[in-house]
Amino acid sequence: MYCSEAKVEVRYGETDQMGVVYHANYIIYMEVGRVQLMKDLGFVYADLEDIGYVSPVMDLQVSYKAALRYGQTVTVRTWIEKHERVRTTYGYEILHEDGTVAATATSVHALVTKDGLRPVALRKVAPEWDAAYVKAAKQ
Repeated sequence: MYCSEAKVEVRYGETDQMGVVYHANYIIYMEVGRVQLMKDLGFVYADLEDIGYVSPVMDLQVSYKAALRYGQTVTVRTWIEKHERVRTTYGYEILHEDGTVAATATSVHALVTKDGLRPVALRKVAPEWDAAYVKAAKQ
């Protein structure tokens, strides 16, 4: 499967008093990775919003392995684990500079209308995007 990489510099404000990245900030790093994956495939999430669709998180699983700290530059690896009619499951690895795994995660997102939150198939509103996701999930 296709894997995208994004670099994130850990900022002081993302850490707790121990200098360790607060657990919820890993979700922000995952979002950076997901947006980078879309860009790498040739798409921009804001374009979906502009035509009336959003992709809320339906499920999120994170396993924390090794703490991240202020000043580190981490790598977020992101891929498509599964792409279905209305839902897409993204996989993530967040890595230290030496390659040590800091966290692994998955997030499941649905595609819905912005106004009524009705589910809609990506292939109906953006067939080229859907095709790229299908291909990326198989690679």
